[in-house]
Amino acid sequence: MTENPVDRIFYGRTDVSKAAAFLYYHEDGIVKNLIHYLKYRKQQQLGTFLGEWFGQDLMEAGLPAIPDYIIPVPLHPRKQRQRGYNQVDNFGKALARVMGSEFRTGLLLKTANVRTQTRKDRFFRWQSQQELYTLADGEELRGKKVLLVDDVITTGATLEACSLALQKAGDVEVYIAAMAVVP
Repeated sequence: MTENPVDRIFYGRTDVSKAAAFLYYHEDGIVKNLIHYLKYRKQQQLGTFLGEWFGQDLMEAGLPAIPDYIIPVPLHPRKQRQRGYNQVDNFGKALARVMGSEFRTGLLLKTANVRTQTRKDRFFRWQSQQELYTLADGEELRGKKVLLVDDVITTGATLEACSLALQKAGDVEVYIAAMAVVP
C-alpha cells in the first residue's frame, strides 16, 4: 500500500503504521447523508455494507499486516445508551470478518461525555480529546497489531487520542481505517 493523504494527517502526532479512509465526506454530499442515517436514523446495515466493501478493497490492495484486533472508537456509556449502539461497531465487525481479525470492544474506553465537536477548530478538538480515552486492559494489547476504526476523520484529533491511549500498553502497532475523511 502506498502513502495516502490520510496517512499525512497523523505524521508527527502519533505513531500510526498506516491510515486510510474509504470515502470523501463533503458537507453537501451523499456520504454525509449515509453517515447521518447510520448515526441518527438507526440504519446500522450501512456500517456493515461499508465495512464489507472497504475490507475487500483493503485486502485486494495488499495490507502491510493483518490486524490481531479491530477496535472501534468508543462512545461514552451514556451516549451509547442514548443512541442504542455505536455507529462504527458494524463497520468494524464487517472489516474483521473480511480480514480474519477479531473485533473487540471494551479494551479502549471513553472517560468523559463531551458535546459534539463537529463545529470546533483543530486546536480545540485536539485539546479536548487529551486524556478522554483510557485502556481497560493494556496487557491484552501488548505485542498486538490493532486496527482502530471510526466513522469520519475531520482533524484526526479523536483518532490521535485513541492511538496514544492504545500505545500506552507498549509494543502496540496501530493502524487506522475510517468510513470517510473530510478532504
